[in-house]
Amino acid sequence: MAKPLVVVIPHQLGRSEARRRIDARIGQGRDLVQKAGLTMGDPVWTGDTLGFQVGAMGQSVSGTIAVEDEAARVEVHLPLLLGVFSGKVRQVIAEKGGELLAT
Repeated sequence: MAKPLVVVIPHQLGRSEARRRIDARIGQGRDLVQKAGLTMGDPVWTGDTLGFQVGAMGQSVSGTIAVEDEAARVEVHLPLLLGVFSGKVRQVIAEKGGELLAT
């Protein structure tokens, strides 16, 4: 199994506001995923960590977003087959994640 891809998105919102923004904009994330031709299961909160699962090219990609006081830590577990896309995945997470937390 490949190492998880980790992207840390800094913010100055505090934990509760960052979580609120992520929760309020989950639908936007789902729309983005579906526009890319992927499927997304229902995300689930466990404390301040959001778990998600995306289907891509017949593969399942799982991950979490751990909301912290000064950052959101996104961890994605890509199957080996999709590992070649890790650079692009990292770029999209950093860009869209920053937009998600912006005002």
